[in-house]
Amino acid sequence: MACFVYILGSDGKGGLRTYVGWTTDLEKRLDAHNAGSGAKSTRGRTWALLYAECYKTRGEAMSREWHLKRDRKFRKGLA
Repeated sequence: MACFVYILGSDGKGGLRTYVGWTTDLEKRLDAHNAGSGAKSTRGRTWALLYAECYKTRGEAMSREWHLKRDRKFRKGLA
């Protein structure tokens, strides 16, 4: 099963924000974030998919997610 690492962006009242996560279904996960049933830190905003990568295993995706969460320069460049 393919696993995706993704970066979402939202430009709300608090300024531009990004969120990094992983999933097996990008469309379903983005819908969950926008419906307020995704991660707690994403509630109350409208999110757009800025970037995604595909991996063969959950472990690879989770490792890449960990690295992207610490790479603010990369995330800022997407916005």
